[in-house]
Amino acid sequence: MRDIWTPNKEPVAESYETLRANFRWDVPTTFNFGADIIDRRARAHDGPALVWENAAGDTRTYTYSDLSKLSNRLANVLRAHGVEKGDRVIVMLPRLPEWFITLIAAMKIGAVPIPCIEMLTARDVEYRARNADVKAVICRPEHAAKFASVEQAIPVRIALGAVPGWLAWDSEMANASDVAEPAVVDAEDPAIMYYTSGSTGHPKGVVHTARAIYTWRVSAIYWLDLRPGEVIWCTADTGWSKAGTSIIVGPLSCGACTFFFDGPYVPKDRLALLRKHQVTVYCAPSTELSRIVSEVTSRDDLGRLRRVVTAGEAMNPVVAERWEQATGIRIDEAYGQTEALMVALNYPGEPVRYGSMGRPSPGTDLDVIDVDGNRLPPGQEGDLAVKLPNPQLMQGYWQEPDRTKACFVDGPDGQWFLTSDRAEKDADGYFWYRGRSDDVINSAGYRIGPIEVENALAEHAAVQYCAVVGSPDEERGEIVKAFVVLCDGVAPAPELTRELQNHVKSVTAPYKYPRAIEYVTELPMTITGKIRRRELRDREYARVRGTP
Repeated sequence: MRDIWTPNKEPVAESYETLRANFRWDVPTTFNFGADIIDRRARAHDGPALVWENAAGDTRTYTYSDLSKLSNRLANVLRAHGVEKGDRVIVMLPRLPEWFITLIAAMKIGAVPIPCIEMLTARDVEYRARNADVKAVICRPEHAAKFASVEQAIPVRIALGAVPGWLAWDSEMANASDVAEPAVVDAEDPAIMYYTSGSTGHPKGVVHTARAIYTWRVSAIYWLDLRPGEVIWCTADTGWSKAGTSIIVGPLSCGACTFFFDGPYVPKDRLALLRKHQVTVYCAPSTELSRIVSEVTSRDDLGRLRRVVTAGEAMNPVVAERWEQATGIRIDEAYGQTEALMVALNYPGEPVRYGSMGRPSPGTDLDVIDVDGNRLPPGQEGDLAVKLPNPQLMQGYWQEPDRTKACFVDGPDGQWFLTSDRAEKDADGYFWYRGRSDDVINSAGYRIGPIEVENALAEHAAVQYCAVVGSPDEERGEIVKAFVVLCDGVAPAPELTRELQNHVKSVTAPYKYPRAIEYVTELPMTITGKIRRRELRDREYARVRGTP
């Protein structure tokens, strides 16, 4: 692996074949991101680490030494109030520098941050707090009320403003020392935790260890192609694992600088910000890129931008081609998931195939297998799986050993982790996405579990029962569609549709609401009374694509 401590500005020069043949994991026995990356770079190679701007035009800039000192202060605050190594800490903050500082500080003392988006409802928050037995929470004051039902069970509560009964960020930080002793974190110690939607029940808590935090630099080096001193803008929300890899861990591990924008999505403004902050690497979802490309009139609109990448949702090949024609810069897609992060990449300097997930990332044995764990030949669809061992993989689902065990299958040449995605590979080793093997909906990069939406709909008095599936959509990849059987005496109506949509928004994160609702008199069921969602989903794909 490239030595990240050498401030080398040369791009990765190895061919894909050479890289795959020579790459070796070099995971250390202990790794503390706050100490081994932030503090070390502050001492040896200090420089810009974070540039922040909001919609009002306010800006703040931080060096590695700034982040080192500020994270030390917060580390001391957390310790002073009883937060220890292994304790879980909910971090529900938007795109603010305090998000950076909190994640670094938590990992520095060996605590386990749980990044959460602010769109979560009180019910969502309560489940995460109780399920993870959370010891501390940090959020903005306007979201503190979401923790009301679990407030007394969380000993340490810090708000970025005044909240009765909560600690105030500014006063706590002002009185803390900027010198702190980092914890010794073993490679297998839990280091960060993300909640991700599944096909059944509540969201799953994905636990990643320190070894995974260390290995996330691989995609930053070989996919993002980041070099010390460069500026990256990844527009992922703070609660997603993509933010961990492409906003904080990956870029800072490479000595790069992250641009962080807290403001609405306006295509023309995106172009202006790329130029203003001299962004060199831009990471954005397909839906965002498809809207921006129509605003590009010349290569000069992009300033110093040299590389564009995307992940989280399938890239539309037509959009990718339009982007390359308009800008002269291609789009390199990657494939990953919360449990394993980036395991397939389109590499810089190597041929790109639009629509493909890419080829296996360095150190990853990725393949298409059958139900018995046998590798399948090119052109044959099967389960996409990662061969063990692989240090990027999660430790497991929090307190769910059976659910964790179900993700693995034994094959003739070892054990595999099942991604729950279907794919096939071509003769040159490029992988092509063929759909989910479970019922999870991927809408504009958001993973949405159908049962979460079904449970929300079922609470409405008009709903007798329902089923939720993904329906293909040109812009978002998939949208949430609900098939609803109404109670006796209730008639379908546009007003009822809006009411049901607003109801879902009120009881779970708003991005999960059904954008389409179809009223039916019955749902397809198995002989044991389970809804056959796959049949409904297949119908939707056939209807939209005009196939029988």
